[in-house]
Amino acid sequence: MKKKLLYLILLFCSLTLVTACSEKTNSWQAIKERKTLVIGIDDSFVPMDFREKNGTLVGFDVDLAKAACKKLGLKAEFQPIDWDMKETELRNGTIDVIWNGYTKTRARAKKESFTQPYLKNKQILITRQNEHISNYQAMKGKVLGLQTGSSGADDYEQYPKVLKNRVKETVQYDNYNDAFLDLKAGRINGLLIDSVYGDYYLKHSRNGEEFQKNTLPYPSEEFAIGVSKQDKTLTKKLNWALNELKKDGTINKLEKKWFN
Repeated sequence: MKKKLLYLILLFCSLTLVTACSEKTNSWQAIKERKTLVIGIDDSFVPMDFREKNGTLVGFDVDLAKAACKKLGLKAEFQPIDWDMKETELRNGTIDVIWNGYTKTRARAKKESFTQPYLKNKQILITRQNEHISNYQAMKGKVLGLQTGSSGADDYEQYPKVLKNRVKETVQYDNYNDAFLDLKAGRINGLLIDSVYGDYYLKHSRNGEEFQKNTLPYPSEEFAIGVSKQDKTLTKKLNWALNELKKDGTINKLEKKWFN
């Protein structure tokens, strides 16, 4: 009797697990039925996803996501999240995708799937002109700013000979806005940042001439959409949409709009 009961319990658990995995694998059906794709973003990441003074959400990824969702017959719903918790949000199902200048890395690919890349990026070092830090080697004994959970923070740890073994200490930030305030005030000497953000800031900020950028020997990066590993159908649908937007010139137009 005990063996039979144990068998029934194990069978029930197995069926429950299979059902849960099936539901997750077929989440495209649920997304299609509600006609909405929930997109996890950092709404302070210029120029990918950020707020205008009136609170309107704009940016390259905002435009691209809306265009892709239109191709798929969906509405894009943008959900601001704690960037350091992005993988947890995706795993828990509170968001459908991570789409916010999200760099595809080996470490991240172990946790989730990625669509095909749609934009290139790299890490740069920004310092104040009056510090006369002409290259990353001059950061020896200095204080460096990093965004928590960023690909730059990953590079900092993975390639210690570049900056980690040189700087005196680091300061972690939730977003680059706060980091730039501290950089301008002299509380940090340099900021490790995505080139898409750094270049845009230097070009459009009233104080852009106060800073300079330095190249770093980190590998180049590619932005892609992060998707749960089980969501194979959703990944395929997004890849199809990205291909269509590439073929019809939409991605090229958006690059000119935001980066030209």
